Amino acid sequence: MIRSLALAALPFLLAAPAMAGPPVYPAFMIDKPGAEHYAWGEGNDGWHLVRTDDMSVIQERMQPGTKEIRHMHRKARQFFYVLSGELTMEANGEVTLLKAGEGIEIPPGMVHQAQNLGSVPVEMLVNSTPKSHGDRVEVAAIAQ
Repeated sequence: MIRSLALAALPFLLAAPAMAGPPVYPAFMIDKPGAEHYAWGEGNDGWHLVRTDDMSVIQERMQPGTKEIRHMHRKARQFFYVLSGELTMEANGEVTLLKAGEGIEIPPGMVHQAQNLGSVPVEMLVNSTPKSHGDRVEVAAIAQ
């Protein structure tokens, strides 16, 4: 009965006008081995799990003793979530130590710097909404 109702409705669904709005992307599974990889800094790695204009999700690995350049984003809101190791995040002059299972939100305009002061690599997820690439302003550029 349900199948016959669904089949009867099919011509109406196919004839319905397309909905206006943002493009709809197909759902698909992604994992680190299948993601686009890039290297940054001194031996650090990143994998693009989601890479759209609306959102970026990157899994990153920071080697011990490394840090990113102190910067901010004009539009992107970021959320850093530690998977393993310990991440030191300096944000607006305050230092927070994040352990596995902990995260921190960085709003647009907040100067910040991720650092691995530990003795083992840090694995983390970095979610940026909208994407942060092309939106980064280094602190030296802010002072000018």
